[in-house]
Amino acid sequence: MTTADHTPSRGCYQRGCRTEACSNENYRYMSRLRLEHHRGQRRRTDATQTRHHIERLLAAGWTQAQIARAAGLAHHLISDVRRGKQIISNNTAYAVLSVPIGTPPADTRDVNATGTMRRLRALVAIGWPIDQLAPQLGIFPTALGNITRGELANVRATTADTVALHYQHLIRRPGPSNRSRILARKKGWHGPAAWDDNIDDPNAQPEECAPFEAAPKYERDPDRKREIEHLYLLGESPEQIAKRLGGNEKYIGDQLGAVLRERAARAEAARQAAKQRQLGVAA
Repeated sequence: MTTADHTPSRGCYQRGCRTEACSNENYRYMSRLRLEHHRGQRRRTDATQTRHHIERLLAAGWTQAQIARAAGLAHHLISDVRRGKQIISNNTAYAVLSVPIGTPPADTRDVNATGTMRRLRALVAIGWPIDQLAPQLGIFPTALGNITRGELANVRATTADTVALHYQHLIRRPGPSNRSRILARKKGWHGPAAWDDNIDDPNAQPEECAPFEAAPKYERDPDRKREIEHLYLLGESPEQIAKRLGGNEKYIGDQLGAVLRERAARAEAARQAAKQRQLGVAA
């Protein structure tokens, strides 16, 4: 492949593509692999424990399709393990073992993927790459990547609920990857602060910010909350904000936490007001 607009990947490189982007992606992959091998880490594991877990889920009334959806995996991966595949990826094992033994979910409906996509993009924008989100969410990285890139119009309700639940916690502690933040900025993805209570509304627009300009010395907020909020809306990390404002990173993090709590309170007040208006109309 020689076109310049394809998505760079190691798989593309293995198929013969020698563009700079795919070569760099293959180099990064092999560098990570060599480092993991040097540390004694392996990306694949024995499938026995995973196979037993699948059998227990099936005994509890699950179907293979339900297990695959709950784990965020392709259906054939579950079948391969049941048929006796001996070695599987750590991601596959983790995803299956994260599915709790119990009654299978009754809600298998699809929901609009907009809110889930925006939440994942917002997490990428504050430093959480997909490969680090996947194990925390218990969803296969490929599935998360497809949602984040906007390739799916709908997702399972269980997937949407899982992402929404973890999102509330993860937005309060920015991730470690500056590369992830740069990627989000290049793609025009918005951080959490760009959305209030309208993140699930396909027609809603993100809150845009003008380029940052420091306030005059004698007009500054003593706590600098508004400046911190402005920079966070632009996708800056607490570390970057601290460098920009010349402050302590822990202090910036504390103030940012207060900003997020204030925004959450305003969003909740707006929801309650809307609910009261609806009740008034109904009466």
